[in-house]
Amino acid sequence: MVYSEEEIQKISAAGKKLAEVMAELEPEIKAGVSTLALDEIARRIIEKKGGRPSFLNYQGYPSAICASIGSEVVHGIPSKDKILIDGDIVGIDIGLELDGYFADMAKTFQIGKVSAEAKKLCSVTEQALQIGIREAKEGNTIGDLGNAVQDYIESQGLSVVRDLVGHGVGKSVHEEPNVPNFGKKGTGIGLRSGMVLAIEPMVNAGDFRIKVLDDGWTVVTADNALSAHFEHTVLVTPLGGKILTDLENRI
Repeated sequence: MVYSEEEIQKISAAGKKLAEVMAELEPEIKAGVSTLALDEIARRIIEKKGGRPSFLNYQGYPSAICASIGSEVVHGIPSKDKILIDGDIVGIDIGLELDGYFADMAKTFQIGKVSAEAKKLCSVTEQALQIGIREAKEGNTIGDLGNAVQDYIESQGLSVVRDLVGHGVGKSVHEEPNVPNFGKKGTGIGLRSGMVLAIEPMVNAGDFRIKVLDDGWTVVTADNALSAHFEHTVLVTPLGGKILTDLENRI
């Protein structure tokens, strides 16, 4: 999907609203708060801004956000029984629809004083996202993007989740193409200006293997190691990716 300038404006508007939602939610992400409370706050903020929580009821998912703690990779279902404590890391993934257009973003937050391992994991994952964004330019391939992300993560002694990938986004929650965080240079589809991608490295402190819990949604590391997740909705341009889920984005 290559979007028109008018459509990009609409996706950008959704992305800007979503960035505002994440920024307003951030002060609430602290020790003593349940992930269910965060979900309820996020819903209120999204609706106040005129948007719709696009994850809610998507393929049966029961919540507006995903909240994944510690060894949970993604898709953690908010619960009143999941209370954040000092030393946790928690990935918060939010999707928003505005006037029929979609944006998606995620950040992993550090609660209080976290371990050196957790700090490094979050830092590397966030930097890997920035590397992927730089590679999201016309003339590159999906494989170029994934290869750059993978090379950096593995150079830091961490592992890239293989069974989950990023994706296109714009007129629906998930679109083609798949955007792996691994790959070989020069392979996969060519990137063109006007494509919009959700780039989202998922990085494990241990092995790359994962499993899904009995709730059918929550993905965890197979070896119980920590995992981190960062994501932006990104426009492909001739010079590299432009972040649309950013407070400063202007097109």
